[in-house]
Amino acid sequence: MTATARLVEPVGAVATPARRRAVLRRRALPYLLLAPALILFAVFKAYPIISSLLLSLTTGAGSATKGAGLANYRRLLDDPLFWTALRNTGVILVVQVPLMLVLALFLAVGINSVFVRWRAVWRLGVFMPSVTGLVATGVMFAFLLNTDQGAVNWLLDAVGLPSVDWLGNPFWSRMSVVLVLTWHYTGYNAVIYLAGLQGIPKELYEAAMVDGAGPLRRFWSITVPALRPVLLFTVVLSTIGTLQLFDEPYVLTRGGPDNATLTVSMYLYENGFRYFDFGYASAIAYALTLIVSVLGAVQMRLMGERS
Repeated sequence: MTATARLVEPVGAVATPARRRAVLRRRALPYLLLAPALILFAVFKAYPIISSLLLSLTTGAGSATKGAGLANYRRLLDDPLFWTALRNTGVILVVQVPLMLVLALFLAVGINSVFVRWRAVWRLGVFMPSVTGLVATGVMFAFLLNTDQGAVNWLLDAVGLPSVDWLGNPFWSRMSVVLVLTWHYTGYNAVIYLAGLQGIPKELYEAAMVDGAGPLRRFWSITVPALRPVLLFTVVLSTIGTLQLFDEPYVLTRGGPDNATLTVSMYLYENGFRYFDFGYASAIAYALTLIVSVLGAVQMRLMGERS
């Protein structure tokens, strides 16, 4: 009898208890292996998400909590401070993300050049800011950008330029947040681009050089098209991260001056942990989730069609 024949049960064979237990064990094994991950996901992901959704349909706190339907979402639409926070977040997003990604791309191209020596050292150098803690970064720049004693204004005075009220002026406070974010994340994105650049076949550049294409032409015709999937990844990731911005403006300006750097995440935090209005804070969280999802889908649709 062959091995194949032994694996096939004869028609009408009696299923003994031992055979049934063996079949059940084989069928249950995948679920047993998945159970720890599923339990952790259910406890630390699914339950908080569902609980937050239900909480957004209530008002009050503790024993005074009562159902409110969609009242928190209607309140959100009429809340001028929420729209101010959303506008501030949008301004930072529109200015900072393109600036950071363009700088990261050119930085990656420069480090990837054959004319650059000690490329490993340069890669380490540009990546180091991204491993700095967000709170530590905010504290450091709060000292650097201090109007009276900061090193940045000291340098401006040294070269004959007027001092800037980095953290006290609404416009410059937003630019300070942009500066901090750009410093912190440019190297991170540059390393991602560098990995993508090293995956482009050198034969493409050699063939283009034979055809007489200059550096700029090679960049737009070879480098950018080849990096489109990586560009899509960094654009979506940076957009999501900026929409959830909290640490840097909280440490730098506490949302001031005059709510000029108040972000949606900061407004959520204030309502939840300062005023203990957890239902309204949960509604803000779901509104932010919807905005992030829509923007991410639009970006993937637009850039994905070009890839």
